[in-house]
Amino acid sequence: MEVGIDSFASHLLSNSSSATLTGAEAMSQLLDRIQRADEVGLDVFGIGEHHRAEYLDSAPAVILAAAAARTKRIRLTSAVTVLSAADPVRVFQQFATLDLISQGRAEMVVGRGSSIEAFPLFGFDLDDYDELFAEKLGLLLQVRDTEKVRWSGRFRPALTGQGVYPRPVQSQLPIWLGVGGTPESFVRAGTLGLPLMVAIIGGDTHRFRPLVDLYREAGRRAGHAPAQLKVGLHSLGYVADTTEEAREGFYPGYARTFSARARERGGLPVTRPQFDAQAGPLGALLVGNPEEVAAKIRRHGEALGGISRVTFQMDVATLPHADILHAVELLGTRVAPLLR
Repeated sequence: MEVGIDSFASHLLSNSSSATLTGAEAMSQLLDRIQRADEVGLDVFGIGEHHRAEYLDSAPAVILAAAAARTKRIRLTSAVTVLSAADPVRVFQQFATLDLISQGRAEMVVGRGSSIEAFPLFGFDLDDYDELFAEKLGLLLQVRDTEKVRWSGRFRPALTGQGVYPRPVQSQLPIWLGVGGTPESFVRAGTLGLPLMVAIIGGDTHRFRPLVDLYREAGRRAGHAPAQLKVGLHSLGYVADTTEEAREGFYPGYARTFSARARERGGLPVTRPQFDAQAGPLGALLVGNPEEVAAKIRRHGEALGGISRVTFQMDVATLPHADILHAVELLGTRVAPLLR
């Protein structure tokens, strides 16, 4: 099993200070974390895409290119690229360039995006939410697989045989489909034979099994080999030396972040009992000591019928940089060996 980290390049307050990091300081710390992840043997590091004041990840390919210059073996991916609000040709060019810089370590996870701010920012209509993604995913896959493309659609000018350059080092740039809880998204990934990255940030993981089964059945019906239908799990998590340290360190920032999101959407703030339930044996949060977290990942994998990759998202807790570096080290030196 591959083990990695996803980051939204958070630019929030630290739990340990009332001062906000400058953007330059936060970005420097993020690159340090990616370098440490590479040094301790983690498999993949992903950068999300948002267009909000509290995040610095509006240009993930640029961050990943800077990380490529400081790393040697770790795979570098988006997490996720909001493809509905982007030009697939430019997205491919950016990640093909990243693949050249990293000497064949680039990947993409593409999705419709759970945040909607990119749509008005780039002039797209939310009423076209799914149609935009379906059309642009089709074009992205065609550009990946064909150097000179003939294509026409509703949301972009046609291509009439133009070449799309540069071409990547990898003969087929890996593209995963990032999904939440929409059955149609799971079926689409299976039909296309794309690896699946399931974001489970709350609830009980086993409830996603019927959706993963839909994915595998759609892939089988489309004629794709089972080995091609890989499933990854993206979850919120944090590892410390002890379970108490992990929970006490993670909870304050987690509660602050998700309570703020709940207020935006008319919901209720997070409570400590809710957090403890999610951090417990059946909940989605991967928070605890290394052995506990590894055991929980194995249970999640069994609940989903097998997974090939798991990625941690620690940004939501706005933890001090030194604590996150230590968590990265624990993931690489203690959690990953247990899972492999």
